[in-house]
Amino acid sequence: MLNTEKVENGNELTLVLTGRLDTVTAPELEEVIKTGLGSAEKLIFNLNDLEYISSAGLRVLLNAQKRMNKQGAMVITGAGEEVKEIFDVTGFSKILTIV
Repeated sequence: MLNTEKVENGNELTLVLTGRLDTVTAPELEEVIKTGLGSAEKLIFNLNDLEYISSAGLRVLLNAQKRMNKQGAMVITGAGEEVKEIFDVTGFSKILTIV
């Protein structure tokens, strides 16, 4: 299960993810990004409460990064040790901006 909370602040959109981002829940996040991103110049993923991310979840983040490269910037915050390890092992820590 994945819960996504949208927080808009001017041209900045924060998506707070709670739960698991996997094959079942990735399409939900993809839809939130597709319909909710609009003209945001900065997209922030808050992963403080994300327990797990699968390859399907990584694909959604990569697609979001590609889209934001055209209209602004994307940042990932609050990734826990397990999620950071997945980013490191897959090489995503070199592709994404993780703070």
